[in-house]
Amino acid sequence: MKKREQSSLFLTLDSLVPLDHPYRKLDQLLPFSDLSQSYQSLYSPNGRKEKGFEFALRALIIQFMEDLSDREMERYLQENLACKWFCDMHLGEKAPDHSYFGDFRKRLGTGRLMDIFTQVRNSLRGMGLIREIFTFIDASQLISKLTTWDDRDRAIKEGLEQFNNETAGKVAADKQARFGCKGKNKYWFGYKEHVSVDMQSGLINKIAATSARVTDAQGFRHVCPNGGAVYADKGYGLNPVKTVLKCKGCHDATIKKNNMKEKNRDKDRWLSEIRAPYERVFAHRNKKIRYRGLMKVQFQVDIRALVFNLKRLMTLGVGRITLCHT
Repeated sequence: MKKREQSSLFLTLDSLVPLDHPYRKLDQLLPFSDLSQSYQSLYSPNGRKEKGFEFALRALIIQFMEDLSDREMERYLQENLACKWFCDMHLGEKAPDHSYFGDFRKRLGTGRLMDIFTQVRNSLRGMGLIREIFTFIDASQLISKLTTWDDRDRAIKEGLEQFNNETAGKVAADKQARFGCKGKNKYWFGYKEHVSVDMQSGLINKIAATSARVTDAQGFRHVCPNGGAVYADKGYGLNPVKTVLKCKGCHDATIKKNNMKEKNRDKDRWLSEIRAPYERVFAHRNKKIRYRGLMKVQFQVDIRALVFNLKRLMTLGVGRITLCHT
């Protein structure tokens, strides 16, 4: 019998969690035990060996679903009964120390997390939920921790005339972060998130993180689908994007720049109306990143994409994901 079903003070943890709680739907949606079989040796050794990989994966998903820091996750797991139930804990069981969550992220790594995302994504393709017939592509800024003024002072102290993308790697706290620009006067320091969304289901198909200096058109190749029509804003109306679309056999439904001969304002207005509902992928998302370095930022981007898809699947009423082991 699972620990969540064992009684404590004449109560069971299962009886304290409402039947319609979202965590119950999430528990049924993703086959955690099947997904965890290949990674059982990766769980943290610090005090919870009996829990294994499945416990750590469940805690990781809840942490990013609720947008919690490691210390906040420790408290949330200790105080929230639904979270304890979801992670299969005793009613009076103590949550692990906050260092447990960071240790698990290191053990899991970006590569293995991407394998999990890909396995779930391929399963959704097998279920017909991601079909790559109509794809929305866009990019969003990821803002690094605001140490820019300290970095500038460090550049001055080291005798550098300017603090820009050429010198950031020498003095910035995050050596891989760079300055990015959106439009003419919107600057940020950090990274960029590139996303492709299946327009029929609203699920994220591909995801990538790059330096902020990488343009939307340069990052397009990381998230281009393998076919169908691709809808994107005028930042993608450039020759490199056209080349990738042609190689992949995709239909070009990008909005054209104003100085292009093929510009058709009526058509572009219609394309903008089609794209508008899928901007919700970036709405209400925390654009600040918690970690430093491109690999760690890619980890954050991957787990957020997985969590987004799980939330979307619950909204669509999908009962359970059938894993594809190919």
